Amino acid sequence: QVQLVQSGGGLVQAGGSLRLSCTASGDLLRINSMGWYRQAPGLQRELVASISHGGDTWYLASVKGRFTISRDNAKNTMYLQMNSLKPEDTAVYHCTADEGLGVIDYWGQGSQVTVSS
Repeated sequence: QVQLVQSGGGLVQAGGSLRLSCTASGDLLRINSMGWYRQAPGLQRELVASISHGGDTWYLASVKGRFTISRDNAKNTMYLQMNSLKPEDTAVYHCTADEGLGVIDYWGQGSQVTVSS
């Protein structure tokens, strides 16, 4: 099993920055890719960014150029640096990890990100 513990998030004005962290523990050899999902009230959950074990990244079009996903394997921690935040980025953000079988196997507890206009 793998446990994911998040930190970061909070309230920021539009144009500001926040960083989310996600520290993994447990059977870390199970982890293949990791990512960040978000869900705003009344909207579907969406994948914001992902990073493979090898470091390949993917971004949702609306955050590309503003958000950066990274992974520090030595610290077993993944980050999401969010710059130039917009009110539409307001959501609960969850980190995730998978074992490479096409489904999300592990979820973090969630972090509220609120961007005021």
